[in-house]
Amino acid sequence: MSFIEGIKERAKEKNCRIVLPESYDPRVCEAARMISEEGLCRIILFSEDGKEFPDPGVTSLPGIEVVDYQHSPNLPKFAEQLYELRKHKGMTPEKAAEQVLDPMFFGTMMMYNDEADGMVAGAIHSTADTMRPALQIIKTAPGIHTVSSYIVEVVPDCELGDDGIFLFSDPAVVEFPTEDQLVDIAVASAKTFETLTGHEPIVALLSYSSKGSAKNERLQYIINAAARLKEDYPNLKTDGELQLDAAIVPSVAELKAKGSPAAGQANVLIFPDLNAGNIGYKLVQRLAKAEAYGPVMQGLKKPINDLSRGCFAEDIVGTVALTCLQV
Repeated sequence: MSFIEGIKERAKEKNCRIVLPESYDPRVCEAARMISEEGLCRIILFSEDGKEFPDPGVTSLPGIEVVDYQHSPNLPKFAEQLYELRKHKGMTPEKAAEQVLDPMFFGTMMMYNDEADGMVAGAIHSTADTMRPALQIIKTAPGIHTVSSYIVEVVPDCELGDDGIFLFSDPAVVEFPTEDQLVDIAVASAKTFETLTGHEPIVALLSYSSKGSAKNERLQYIINAAARLKEDYPNLKTDGELQLDAAIVPSVAELKAKGSPAAGQANVLIFPDLNAGNIGYKLVQRLAKAEAYGPVMQGLKKPINDLSRGCFAEDIVGTVALTCLQV
């Protein structure tokens, strides 16, 4: 059984309700049809005045609920709740009433009221537009200081990582992580990898330098974070700073980081900033023809997950399955 098939089988057991607010995108409609046919979960789509779904038949499939959010009887309640949540930030009743007519905010308010378990969006919205209502309304889980994201990449015909499975973080949320945030991201990503795969996470903090091969003040926060991980989480296999080849290729690790507990075998790759993380995962997805699932968020009270605007229907289905496991 493939990685994603295993995730889907576990997701089916949870019978979750997942909102796909970008309901008129053809890829979203195709994904909703696939999810219905597989019995993966229940899907909530949004209808709008005067618009026809790219696949009109999708609305009558088993497990598909269509909500006319623009005329929902919940609009006044949602607007009042949003106003109360955000009035300390200058929200007005009028602005709240306008904002809940945005499908991204309406879907998030459904989750806030336990009318949905999760949401997946980003096929046509930016990460900022997808995550803004999540951070404003759902907020972080208790004890979590950093909301971050990860991508699961499944590389075909690859013996590196966990037989071709890698977790990349952070490709979508924390633009320039501090030393503290880098530690948080690494720990959260390790836990996520173990939860998803059942295998031991091996964590590499990536850089253009391996174990002091370059000297630069910008590298120091990576080196410090790596040292803190080793001290505070002695049972976690981790190392840094490491170049990508030293992190995942055993022969290169022997040359650049001999004796490292993580070099040459890493399956969790922590990137130094958002530029590197986003570029890295898209390179692997496109050039290696890898399956990419996410970005999936870590650290929210309830799961709202972001898609790449270049995603395929299959990517949406996989992200929905991962979202179900977070519920």
